[in-house]
Amino acid sequence: MQTESIELSFLSIFAFLTFFIFLLVSKYSYKLNNGILLDNDFTKPQAFHNEEISRSGGLASLISLFIFFGIYNLLFSKILYEYIFVCSTLFFVGYLDDLKIRIKPIFRLLLMTVFLIIIINFLSIEIKNIDLIFLDSWLNNQIFSTFFILLCFLFIVNGANLIDGFNGLLTINLIIINSVLLFINLGNNHLEFSMFLSAQIIILISFLLFNFPKAKMFLGDSGSYLFGSLVALNTIITNNLNLYISSFFFCILLSYLFIEVFFSFFRKIYQKKSPVFPDDEHLHMLSFIKISNYYGKDRSNYINSTIINIIFGILVLPSIYFAENGLVCKYWFFSLIIIYSLIYVRIYRLIKN
Repeated sequence: MQTESIELSFLSIFAFLTFFIFLLVSKYSYKLNNGILLDNDFTKPQAFHNEEISRSGGLASLISLFIFFGIYNLLFSKILYEYIFVCSTLFFVGYLDDLKIRIKPIFRLLLMTVFLIIIINFLSIEIKNIDLIFLDSWLNNQIFSTFFILLCFLFIVNGANLIDGFNGLLTINLIIINSVLLFINLGNNHLEFSMFLSAQIIILISFLLFNFPKAKMFLGDSGSYLFGSLVALNTIITNNLNLYISSFFFCILLSYLFIEVFFSFFRKIYQKKSPVFPDDEHLHMLSFIKISNYYGKDRSNYINSTIINIIFGILVLPSIYFAENGLVCKYWFFSLIIIYSLIYVRIYRLIKN
């Protein structure tokens, strides 16, 4: 009981420090190197703002995380090497773009892939359980295991980057995902890991205060890559700590991020576009166009994020009650793919017509 009180006290102090860090970074990032972090490109497909906004959310998040790593080491005498290396390297890849150092998407993907392969093998990151018998046996092979985990990271990290365009869209989605992971781990007394999940939720909520409903800062590519890699690793560790839960439950939980990348890849190939270059025909962009007919562009930015995350919660959260049933989780996950496709086609046709 006394240990839990100490942890809660540290989290309370950490919450205060995190808000203060975001406040300082939000205030002074505009002055950094003549406004190098300002997002003033209003012509790119994913731009839905009309004023200069600092892409410093990722920087503030990384500073807050490293403060927590220090607190965690004091409490548990452990260094979270997996998280330190994963979030630092993925942050770096995204921060290059935030600093307006232009790298072709294919080279950025290649750089991300190389970093992840090194980290997965160096830190021996593994998935201990999966609900497909043939995959479960193949995961014993080091090469296949590395390739599979690499794909998991790439899908989630790039999914996070894809949906990061509207105020609160990615952040609220990540808060929902991490809250469910926290609920699972607290219920099974994984208190150390639960504390780290709580810290991530605190950072996300602190950022949300500066991004929703009106944006004073953006996560930037560095922030979306950072939190995409964190939630991917959170899910892998939760899966390994709670082997009785179906691995397809975690697929359901990450479904929006995964399906967005999966669906967009094949959609662009069908449309004879490059799958690695951004366009303006993602689901959240089309729904924004539709909603803006009723609420105007300014209000539609955060209303669109709210509606999408409400729908996400309605479709995903009931699966908590059958998280241990692998068969039901499989059908639920594939049903979500069908539902996403039907919604996309419906909105696409309404707008094009």
